[in-house]
Amino acid sequence: MSRRLAHILIVLLVAIFSLGHGMNALASKKSSKAKAKNLSFPSISHNDSLRYKIFYLEAIKQQISGNYDGAYNLLRHCLKINPHAAEAYFVLSFYDGILGGDSLAMQDIKNASEINPENNAFLERLATGYVRTDNFDGAIKVYEKLSKNSPERSDILDILIQLYAQRKDYDNMLATIIRMEALEGSNEETALAKMQVYSMQGKKEEELNALKLLAEQHPYDMNYRVMIGNWLLQNGSPEDAFKEYSYALEQEPDNTTAQMSLIDYYKEIGQKQKADSIQEDLLINPNTPIESKMLLMRIVVAENEKNFSSDSTRVLTLFKKIIAEPQKTPDMVELYAAYMSLKNMPQDSISQALEKVLEIAPDNVSARLQLIQAKWAEQDFDEVISLSRQAIDYNPDEIAFYYFLGLAYMQKDDDKNALETMQRGISMADEDSNPSLVSDLYGIMGDLLHSMGQDKEAYQAYDSCLQWKDDNIGCLNNYAYYLSVEDKDLTKAEQMSYRTIQAEPSNSTYLDTFAWILFKQGRYTEALQYIDMAISNDSTESAVIIEHAGDIHAINGDIETAVDFWQKALEKGAEDEALIKRKIKLKKYEK
Repeated sequence: MSRRLAHILIVLLVAIFSLGHGMNALASKKSSKAKAKNLSFPSISHNDSLRYKIFYLEAIKQQISGNYDGAYNLLRHCLKINPHAAEAYFVLSFYDGILGGDSLAMQDIKNASEINPENNAFLERLATGYVRTDNFDGAIKVYEKLSKNSPERSDILDILIQLYAQRKDYDNMLATIIRMEALEGSNEETALAKMQVYSMQGKKEEELNALKLLAEQHPYDMNYRVMIGNWLLQNGSPEDAFKEYSYALEQEPDNTTAQMSLIDYYKEIGQKQKADSIQEDLLINPNTPIESKMLLMRIVVAENEKNFSSDSTRVLTLFKKIIAEPQKTPDMVELYAAYMSLKNMPQDSISQALEKVLEIAPDNVSARLQLIQAKWAEQDFDEVISLSRQAIDYNPDEIAFYYFLGLAYMQKDDDKNALETMQRGISMADEDSNPSLVSDLYGIMGDLLHSMGQDKEAYQAYDSCLQWKDDNIGCLNNYAYYLSVEDKDLTKAEQMSYRTIQAEPSNSTYLDTFAWILFKQGRYTEALQYIDMAISNDSTESAVIIEHAGDIHAINGDIETAVDFWQKALEKGAEDEALIKRKIKLKKYEK
């Protein structure tokens, strides 16, 4: 053991010994209190006290060293020496909780708390144990004791409020809130909590009075007057509510909260046109906070969607009026684009909205990805490249942009730039990256390297691909096929290929790969079974699959069928025409 580690251990042991000594001192103080309650604990001799301290210290030492069995046995021995050692019960509870479950651990904590009820650590553990076992009455009793021990702790009062609410003990819930106010002063949180209690008790007058008191305490904050108005509106007094809103707006004409509440008021009294007018004014007003605008517009959309007979014309018109004004943030335009997508509007219109989002916030990842995907669907690969390159300038750590950029380069037959892009994207990967996306980048990189004749590097890329996502089916198929073409690691190739046909048993490409690997292994009868399945599922009539079918039928002795397949492969544009023509002429399989 190093000197430093030994020193740390000694410091820890001294601290723990002091803690134990402090606990004993507290227990001694409790002893005199317990006698007054007829709960006296017999004292132990001086010799036993020394023995106890030695064994207790050794137990803690063993615990620190990781010898938990030794620590447990020593703690049990400590309690034989002194059955009323609160700290020993406390430490033992952690072991008994693992060995004997919650009930045994709870008994240990109860023992510690009864011996030393002034120790808050014991009481908190006991209280949380009661909560965990849904013994709310027990928890309330202990938390009340904790509150008495530490009257300055508002967190305990907060827990008590929740526990009384759980028991629907509204009187004590209210009393505890009042205690919280005495400790921290009256504030909006406690006032609203009192209102909630009054509401649950059905005491409407007291509920309103609590809110009025809050407004009186904050005479210059008109939002409290609006809250009074909202309460009145919800409780059947719309005219009184209107007075509160009007007063708030007299003091603060631009009070958005009051104006939004007026919308609800006019809807309540049946003046929808007036409500819509205020709503539109708020949405177009540049001084309305964007959060309020977004909330209002979501309400407009939701109400329109509820009315199935209505169309989206009004909503779209309102969106256009809003975004015609200068926008400080892209939020409203994004919502507009999302709404158009929901209503299956033309992609051109959606793309125009997304482009406006990027004008406001060029680093907006979501909008740019949507726009890239739209351009990809249109096969506008030049625009995909342009958008992706701009995206990387603004968001160099967003791997998805490298993915689309690389694929677009591949569509343009620019494999050099495609490979470089995939490598850059991979360099940005970290533990928080999407494993599927990183895996695909490695898989595409492997395909590119293989097409460039760099087989060793390609296989390394495939291995990395499968480390990120071991069931990347496309990679498994390509890796397996290229190995089979080179007659390398055919057992490994078979295992990988078999996983692909398990995942997609009707995929002609995967069936062809598996058949070809079996063929290369000399398992011709099995290969015939799978190549026939590949042919029956091949809707594209791939020249490669058809040629393989000819080869496998030929090696199985069915020359007539083989020649038909080879002829068809030529018609479909097979790469090596000379080889296929030679096979047809010789009527046998040739490598």
